[in-house]
Amino acid sequence: MHEYLVSVVLGIVEGLTEFLPVSSTAHLRIAEALLHISLQSGYWKMYTVVIQLGAILCLPVYFRERIVELISSFRRRLQGERSVLTHPLSLVMIAFVVTAIPAFLLTKIIGKNLESLFVMGMSLLVGGIAMWIVDGINAKSEFMGEQAADRGRIHTWRMDSMSVGQAVWIGACQILSAVFPGTSRSMSTIAAGQVAGMSRAAALEFSFFLSIPTMFVATFYDLLKSTMGKTENPIGVSQIDTHGWIVLAIGFVISFLVAYAAVAWFIGYVRKHGFMPFAVYRIILGGAVLYYATRVAG
Repeated sequence: MHEYLVSVVLGIVEGLTEFLPVSSTAHLRIAEALLHISLQSGYWKMYTVVIQLGAILCLPVYFRERIVELISSFRRRLQGERSVLTHPLSLVMIAFVVTAIPAFLLTKIIGKNLESLFVMGMSLLVGGIAMWIVDGINAKSEFMGEQAADRGRIHTWRMDSMSVGQAVWIGACQILSAVFPGTSRSMSTIAAGQVAGMSRAAALEFSFFLSIPTMFVATFYDLLKSTMGKTENPIGVSQIDTHGWIVLAIGFVISFLVAYAAVAWFIGYVRKHGFMPFAVYRIILGGAVLYYATRVAG
């Protein structure tokens, strides 16, 4: 397949799956295997990082008004006795630090798991089951709504009302997505938020905002390693020819555009339908990946 078309396909896959709770890492690995792309190639490793950056950049653009609102309110209380420490931006950074330090220390384990289809398949399957259970437990409370006399398990309906404890819990759960590819950063943070008593909308918004520093730092770190010779088969910027830059640009732009559309659709869909369809999809895909992994191993 022509590399320009390959770039379009991979850009679409990354853009569609980066923020949905289905694991973009697993989908990219599956797509690369189907397209016969060498996972040992320094160029294609860097390409994966570049298109991920394209997807991530859609968030500050999509949430630009909300970001401006939060920044402007940072120096004053949002409501009641809430302090700067419990401001949403502070909570995002707290969750980020809780994730970043252990993830950095576990870099070698993460690298090994990235090459394992068995780990990805099991993570997809277990994560799908967990998401199904958690969203099902909260479904009644979501249906009754914030104004109901009995709100059930949900006590945090907006990201602005989160606590430090919830941020720490979500950050800790996000470590799972780093250590076990296929878990999905989005799934782990959303499900963790729901377990901690957050509504779908609050957990989803916090997941999006937490992904901005998390994914920017992780992506730039991977990009730096791939261009500075810190990875196997590194590639320098000077080694990329005009054709290579065009392939990168196509993937970057496609990933950005598709991710922007996916975020807009995802927010509206979840408010009405919840996460159950994504849980079912994960379970089916996880089973298929495990079957394929055992066939290859056997």
